[in-house]
Amino acid sequence: MKLLKLSLLAAVGSLALAGAAQAADRPLDLTFNVGASTDYVFRGFSQTDEDPQIFGGADISFAGIGYGGVWASNVEFGDGTDAEVDVYAGVTPTLGPVTFDLGVIYYGYINDGGDWDYWEFKLAGSVPAGPATVGAAVYYTPNATGPTNDDGWYYELNGSVAIPETKLSLSGAIGRQTFSKDLTDYTVWNVGFGYQINDTLGVDVRYWGTDGEDPLGKLAGDRVVAGFKAAF
Repeated sequence: MKLLKLSLLAAVGSLALAGAAQAADRPLDLTFNVGASTDYVFRGFSQTDEDPQIFGGADISFAGIGYGGVWASNVEFGDGTDAEVDVYAGVTPTLGPVTFDLGVIYYGYINDGGDWDYWEFKLAGSVPAGPATVGAAVYYTPNATGPTNDDGWYYELNGSVAIPETKLSLSGAIGRQTFSKDLTDYTVWNVGFGYQINDTLGVDVRYWGTDGEDPLGKLAGDRVVAGFKAAF
């Protein structure tokens, strides 16, 4: 349900400054992605009324530190809205072992049935911890609920680890969504594993849970979502 969706599931990938030497030979790098999943779930809430998702996007990185892109997916909010189209940009500077991600995202909707377009701002950081990576992120939007212009904050802790000598990785996150007035604050969590089939294709299976309550009674329920993504 769009009423409780506040930022991007299909997360903006971090671009490590360690790749700056390679980027000097190729200052611009363009990649594309397509995929599908059994549901489009963001922070515990289905965005497709529990139906399957098809998505795709394009990303550009430049100078080893900047990025931008566009991403689109089908949605179902019950108000005639057909699709979500996101446009985003940011920078990923490093300070010691920490890689930061400072970005801005614009969420647009095709045949928008509820005046849902909005902006979101992001500050995130990650650091290696042995074989794992741990991170934290803060998102802010001044108009989380479309026409009501309720502002919202989302705080998250996350981590991932690659399983040595396999193509498997484990990852998870726990977050807290807060609102200034109209909507109920809630906590959300997810844990799952990814499998990189080859350089292009990967799959992900993930459990989502939340203590939030959806007015329709089902879109916030615990669920397992499986999907694949091809990047080239």
